[in-house]
Amino acid sequence: MAPPPFPPVPPLRAALRCRCPRCGEGPLYTGLLTVRDRCTVCDLDLRAADTGDGPAVFVMFFLSVLVIGVALWVEFTFSPPLWVHVVLWPLPTLALAIVVIRPAKALMVALQYRTRASEMGV
Repeated sequence: MAPPPFPPVPPLRAALRCRCPRCGEGPLYTGLLTVRDRCTVCDLDLRAADTGDGPAVFVMFFLSVLVIGVALWVEFTFSPPLWVHVVLWPLPTLALAIVVIRPAKALMVALQYRTRASEMGV
C-alpha cells in the first residue's frame, strides 16, 4: 500500500489556521463561515463536511460563562449604571464569537475528516 500523498495534519493545527484538514494549506472558508466545496490545493471534496450546530453551541456556552463572569466582576467592582452594561458588552461579545467560531467549526471539519475520511471522499 502506497503512503498517502499528504502527511497527516494535526486537526488542531488545521483548525487554528482554518485550513484544509488533508493538506493543511488550502483555505477552508470562502466567506465568514462558508466551507469551500473543494480545497484549492489538494482538491479534497469538502461538501460532505457537516458541522451542524455543534461549534455554535460550544462557543455560546464558553462565551456566556466568560462574558457573564466579566460583567459580574464589573458590576460588583465598579457598580456602573445599567446602560453601561448595555453599551459595553454587545460589541466584545460579537467580536469574540466571530474569532472563536471559525476555528471551532474548522476543528469539527478536521475531526470529521480524520474519523470519517471514507465519507469525505478519501
